[in-house]
Amino acid sequence: MTFPHIPEVVRLTRLEPPQKKVRMVLDTDTYNEIDDQFAVVYALLSTEDMNVEAIYAAPFFNDRSTSPGDGMEHSYAEILRLLERLGRSPEGFVYKGAMDYLGVGLVPQDSPAVQDLIQRALASPEDDPLYVVAIGAITNIASAILLEPTIIEHIVVVWLGGHALYWPHTQEFNLQQDVPAARVVLDSGVPLIHMPCNGVTTHLATTLAELDAFMHGKSHVGDYLYDIYEAYMPDHYAHSKVIWDIITIAWLINPDWVPTNLVHSPVLTDQVTWSEDHSRHFIRTATAVDRDAIFRDLFDKLRLSGYSTSQP
Repeated sequence: MTFPHIPEVVRLTRLEPPQKKVRMVLDTDTYNEIDDQFAVVYALLSTEDMNVEAIYAAPFFNDRSTSPGDGMEHSYAEILRLLERLGRSPEGFVYKGAMDYLGVGLVPQDSPAVQDLIQRALASPEDDPLYVVAIGAITNIASAILLEPTIIEHIVVVWLGGHALYWPHTQEFNLQQDVPAARVVLDSGVPLIHMPCNGVTTHLATTLAELDAFMHGKSHVGDYLYDIYEAYMPDHYAHSKVIWDIITIAWLINPDWVPTNLVHSPVLTDQVTWSEDHSRHFIRTATAVDRDAIFRDLFDKLRLSGYSTSQP
């Protein structure tokens, strides 16, 4: 597959942390567990820092679904539940994504989400790229790139996927779900902000006691997040849970909370490990996270969202 050439100076400029309010779309396997829900809400409450133009349901396959497509449908329904609690309409805002993964044949999985992404990306001016925040299998984004490769000139991808580049393997859920799709994104040259799981995002853990103290009883949507957190684990005694996906939103709000380095785009091997090739283009990868600052900001925004008689 041949992708458009992006001059390195242009790519490096796009890889710099944003200095103004960004336009973004959010691609999420929302029902996969419970962290996506936190990220969706965090993004929608962060109106001073980002304008969420659309939300895409991504596929997933685990014990909460019967197939990738079923996972996408469950994710779509979960997005609607979140919007209801936020008092927002899904019309022209939420789109269904892929029913299956790319697979080894690199077959693009066309969908309403993919078509919306292509249209929004191509309409983006050169000085105002569309940020594509992906917090699940990256099938929808890879499919859009394969169907319309020129979109890489108009977007910046922020992806939670894989582990830190020094980790002995990168067998992480989002990446493992569709390894060929991850390769497409890594190899395409699209400006990419990589948020590793093990080694970085693992620090974004919280407990039921903390959520009860600072989130529960503060807003409709906060109560929903608390309830799904409580129900997700049978035992909360001395137990914490990583809220993975909020790292992508936090970087857009304040890059100082998620320090990053420029590195050459890694090669994703058949063994699902990282390999180095210093002739490849640059990406930006996260190296640390200010856990306390991020949760403080999230709790503040949930509290300010409050209760409304128009909401359930």
